[in-house]
Amino acid sequence: MKQTSGPTKKAPGEAVLKDIRRVTRRQIGAEEKIRILLDGLRGEESIAELCRREGISSSMYYGWSKKFMKAGKKRLAGDTGRAATSDEVKEQRGEAGAVRELAADLILEYRQPKET
Repeated sequence: MKQTSGPTKKAPGEAVLKDIRRVTRRQIGAEEKIRILLDGLRGEESIAELCRREGISSSMYYGWSKKFMKAGKKRLAGDTGRAATSDEVKEQRGEAGAVRELAADLILEYRQPKET
């Protein structure tokens, strides 16, 4: 019997299951996360029970909680800066490009000898 070293190929069934899990992964929005966190902060039920009911892991809950508290702390401290979204970055880059083009056109126009 010959043994091979290196990565082993997964059975086709395992790959299909992995793809299905990836596609059917639940997307939870910000409002939903906040609702779940506030339910946990109320303390009416344990975090474990809350996570079971919502279908999330407790580590996910605690990760959200940490981020939520950190953001709240920054906001209360007066730090209102935030990271730009990718759409905002694209818009700013487009505007900067337009300004550069306009500046280049004006420079070329200014440097051309004037006809008299």
